[in-house]
Amino acid sequence: MSSIYLVKYHKRVAVAAKPASNVAREAWKLLFGLAKAKHAVLGVRLAELDLTHVQAHALRLLEPERPLAMSELADALYCHASNVTGIVDRLESRGLVERRPGAGDRRVKTLALTDAGAEIRASVVELLSEPPAEIAALSAGDQRALRDVLRRALEC
Repeated sequence: MSSIYLVKYHKRVAVAAKPASNVAREAWKLLFGLAKAKHAVLGVRLAELDLTHVQAHALRLLEPERPLAMSELADALYCHASNVTGIVDRLESRGLVERRPGAGDRRVKTLALTDAGAEIRASVVELLSEPPAEIAALSAGDQRALRDVLRRALEC
């Protein structure tokens, strides 16, 4: 019989985890449901900005006045650099980002937000900060309890 190992990824470091209980599986299923519902609503809102989820995530990762190497963006998006090229091409064609040579190495391409990109990014950050309606509808005490439990889960 082969062994199955469960791995939890946290800050890009794999840490072995014990098998999940039924309660943990139910909690994850509920969190996944919330995330899925938020994803759908967010997709509609991002479409109003003419952005895909990935483009919005890329904009969120780019900070005004702080250029980011394309390879760093690929790492942050958990995708191959070739995929980032297409994402950046679309953002650049809209005038939201611009490619610049790297400061220390001209072979490295960095990305910088344009003024228009910074404005759209601010809208994206605001959209991504809005909690799902299901969480916003909870009492303040329940919201604090949920936050505290999730914070502890991420600290494990």
